[in-house]
Amino acid sequence: MEKAKIKASQMFMLVVLFEMGSAILIVPGFSAKQDAWVAILLGLAGGLVLFLVYYQLYKYYPDVPLTSYVQEITGKWIGRLLGLLYIIYFMYFATRVLRDFGELLTTTIYYNTPLIVINSLMMLTIIYGVHKGIEVIARVGELFFAVIYLMAMTGFVLILFSGIIDLGNLQPILEHGWKPVFIAFLGETILRPFGEMIAFTMLLPYLNDQKKVKAACMFGMILAGINVTITAVINVATVGVDLFLRSNFPLLTTIGKIQLANFIERLDVLFMLYLVIGGFFKISLFFYAAVVGATDLFRFKNHQKLSFPIGLIILLSSVTISSNYAEHIKEGIKVVPIYLQWPFQIIIPALLLIIAFFRNRKKKTISSLTSAGKRG
Repeated sequence: MEKAKIKASQMFMLVVLFEMGSAILIVPGFSAKQDAWVAILLGLAGGLVLFLVYYQLYKYYPDVPLTSYVQEITGKWIGRLLGLLYIIYFMYFATRVLRDFGELLTTTIYYNTPLIVINSLMMLTIIYGVHKGIEVIARVGELFFAVIYLMAMTGFVLILFSGIIDLGNLQPILEHGWKPVFIAFLGETILRPFGEMIAFTMLLPYLNDQKKVKAACMFGMILAGINVTITAVINVATVGVDLFLRSNFPLLTTIGKIQLANFIERLDVLFMLYLVIGGFFKISLFFYAAVVGATDLFRFKNHQKLSFPIGLIILLSSVTISSNYAEHIKEGIKVVPIYLQWPFQIIIPALLLIIAFFRNRKKKTISSLTSAGKRG
C-alpha cells in the first residue's frame, strides 16, 4: 500500500464527488418515470445499509484493503481469486464511466473527433493523478468541491428564474403504485451510485482518523444522494417524463432550455465543465482502487509501476467495450446489474461479513480462554 494519509474532510469530499460523478450524467431510477426521485431516496437508504456492511468489514481489518482481508476471511487461494476479480471489476467500471464521458463529449461538442482521442486526453490526466497518489487526488478534490457547488448553485438559480420548471410533470406520484419504484430501486438506484461505494473499501485504510470513517462516508453519501434526487426532480419537472426517458443526457437537455432576459442562454459549458470534473474523480477512484488492489495482490513495492499499464488497458477497453453507445447503455441496464453489481456490491460483501463475524468471534473466544487459563 501507498504510505499516505488523508483527512476526514477530504474523504467526505471524495465520496460526494465520486457518488455524483456519472449519476448526474445518467440519472438512476429513470425506469420509475416521474417517481425516479422516490427510487433514488430508497436507493440512498439501501446504500447506507450496504455501506455499514463495508464499514464493519473495515472495522475487522482497519489497516488493509479489501484485496488483503478477503484472503484472511476466505483463505489464500479463494481470497486471491476474489481479489483478482475485484481488481477486474474496478477496471471495468472505470472503463464504463470513461466511455460514458467520451460519448457525451463526442456527441455534443466534438462531433468530428474520434472517441479514442477524447478518451486518451482524459485518461492521460487521470493516469498522472493516480501516479501521484491518493493525497494529491484528495487535495484536488478539496479544490474542485467548491467549484462544483458554485456551478451547481448557479445552474439551479438560473433554472429557477427561467420559469421552465413545471412541478405538474411530477404528478401523479406513484401513478402505477410501488412496484415500478421497487424495481428501479433493486435494479438501479441501490447499485448506482450508492453500491459503488465498494471502491472505498480500497481507500478507507488511508484515512488518518479511523473514528471518523463512518461519519465522513455516510454524510458524503447523504449529501450526494440529496443532490442526485434534486437533479432528478429538476429534470422531470423541466423537460417532462417523455423527454426525460428518451434523452441520453437529461441534465444537458434541461440546461439547454435556460433562457433569461434573452441574454443568458446556451449554458451547456457549465454542464460540460462539471461533468469533466465529476468524470475525473469517478474514473480516478475506480482506477486507483484497481491499482492499489493489484499492487497489494501481486506484492509490488509501490503503485506507480502499475498506473500506466492498467490505465492503458482501461483506455483501450473503453473504445472496444461496445460497438456503439446504444449497445453500451443496453449492456449497462440488462447485464451489469445482475452479473456484476449485485454479486460484487451486495452478495459477496454480505457473505464475507458473515464469515468474518464467526472467525473473529472464534478468535475472541480462544483469546479469552487462553487469558483465563493463564490467570488460573
